[in-house]
Amino acid sequence: MNLRTATLVLCMAATVLPSAAQTPSKTWNPNLGNDKYRNPVIDADYSDPDVCRVGDDYYMTSSSFACFPGLQILHSTDLVNWELVGAALLNDYPVLPENQGGDLDWRKRIQHGNYVWAPSIRYHDGWFYIYCGDPDQGLFMTKTQDPRGQWSPLTWVLKGKGMIDCCPLWDDDGKAYLSFGCAGSRAGVKSVLFVAPLSPDGTAVTGPARIVYDGHEDQPTIEGTKFYKRNGYYYIMSPAGGVKYGWQVELRSKSPYGPYEEYVGLAQGKSKVNGPHQGAWVDTQNGEDWFLHFQDKHAYGRVVHLQPARWVDDWLVIGDDKDGDGCGDAVATWKKPNLPCSGNFQPAEDDDFNTTTLGWQWQFEGPYSHYWYFCDAKKSRLRLYGVQQPEGFRNLSDLQNVLLQKFPTENFTVTAKIRFIPNPNYKPKGEEAGFIIKGIDYAALKFVTTADGCRLRYVTCTNAMKGAEEKLIADTPISLVPMDKPYTQKYAVDDIPQPRSATPYIYVRMKVNSKGIGNNIKAYAQMSYSLDGKKFQTVGDTFTVKEGKWIGAKLGFYNSRPSVSNDGAFLDIDWIKFTK
Repeated sequence: MNLRTATLVLCMAATVLPSAAQTPSKTWNPNLGNDKYRNPVIDADYSDPDVCRVGDDYYMTSSSFACFPGLQILHSTDLVNWELVGAALLNDYPVLPENQGGDLDWRKRIQHGNYVWAPSIRYHDGWFYIYCGDPDQGLFMTKTQDPRGQWSPLTWVLKGKGMIDCCPLWDDDGKAYLSFGCAGSRAGVKSVLFVAPLSPDGTAVTGPARIVYDGHEDQPTIEGTKFYKRNGYYYIMSPAGGVKYGWQVELRSKSPYGPYEEYVGLAQGKSKVNGPHQGAWVDTQNGEDWFLHFQDKHAYGRVVHLQPARWVDDWLVIGDDKDGDGCGDAVATWKKPNLPCSGNFQPAEDDDFNTTTLGWQWQFEGPYSHYWYFCDAKKSRLRLYGVQQPEGFRNLSDLQNVLLQKFPTENFTVTAKIRFIPNPNYKPKGEEAGFIIKGIDYAALKFVTTADGCRLRYVTCTNAMKGAEEKLIADTPISLVPMDKPYTQKYAVDDIPQPRSATPYIYVRMKVNSKGIGNNIKAYAQMSYSLDGKKFQTVGDTFTVKEGKWIGAKLGFYNSRPSVSNDGAFLDIDWIKFTK
């Protein structure tokens, strides 16, 4: 990484820092009475989770794909209650030059589903390490001594297409290794796993990678490697069978390069949990073994489950093995780990924007710019600035400056208080901003400036990522009123669009409900709005929510304009709140 990139990442760390302390969720609670818990322990899209323990603390990260800040960091003391405490990947992102096969310059176009795939988090010699794969560019590493603080700029461990799902292992003799899988869409082959020698400092692959396992016959689509050593055995724990229907494979050998024996330690069995796999084995300070994995719930993304585990003949049996065949079924409820609990909470949802930084729950649809937003702690609000739509703009799916957060659970209501402040000098018209639910399809309740004044519109778009046109469902005029703080011109001004007028504050609401279970679950949303926060007017029919590219659907806000100017519209967000 060059000096400019490294400097930018370090500078951006000062602008995106933790905000408010965690409070109990009003939408999902995994804690049950009688010292029990229920799954999922996180009913939100933290796909491909990996966890490491340092002393009494557990740290998790997960795939973030094209969402930034990326590689979100969660902390727990009991493996059930998790708090968002940071992110390892902030703003800039390294890009291979075109003469090395690169074509992913985020400054040119949005990258749905690309970038950060299936990370691993490890602690070694006083440092936390995260390794991750970019299927188009190679394998990366970042490290820190404080997982809640600043992480180093990404180091390119191995360049090239098709390599994903990497995990380091530092051996007892000082040698280090890196396991990884491959993406068939880029590599032209899949269902094989690799091990390569790694420099002891973890910064580079130092020799040829070898295929150590071929899963085509017995474990198709094997990927997602997690590398461990226990009792003299090297283990590669990997999911197979595909995202929605797969199972958890364990590979075991006396050498890091194999040959490997295979074993299936967890599958759906008679449970209602489709595809339980891809996660982390953790051993606790009190001698227990547990396994965290995901379940793909379509529009809701890949949610996190916690399974009891135990070693039998040096194989990890995961879940509840009622029939004694050595392969466990995923559990719905279970006795909590014998660990101290630091509280009852889920990753942050609500936000009243009373700090100078964005909360860690918020992510843009790509590497972001500090020109896009202002955290106005003095007025307890977030202001999004109008950003020019990209070249070739087709619909809101093409915007990178959409600020979103994950669905917190299956059934919930979310309400936000917002207002729109257009630029009176902007020509042509067409500034727009609003509240959006976004996946492969989207629905939005948005303000738009037109030749006839400001309008409040409800739109939907099916197959948005393929460039489909929006469909206008409802359209109503909305008046602009002078700003609440009158503008007083004390000094001469030049080309400053003041005074501005704004819409009144509007309360926007979305109710999300689910139907079905497991792999058959579907999500539906109903939008509404209110002028007083009490009486809400529904708009349009129920919207069928779809997942995004490798991620669950998300909700949030945006502000855009069709052409460049020296200033744009504002979208002020006073607060956002979630309820059951």
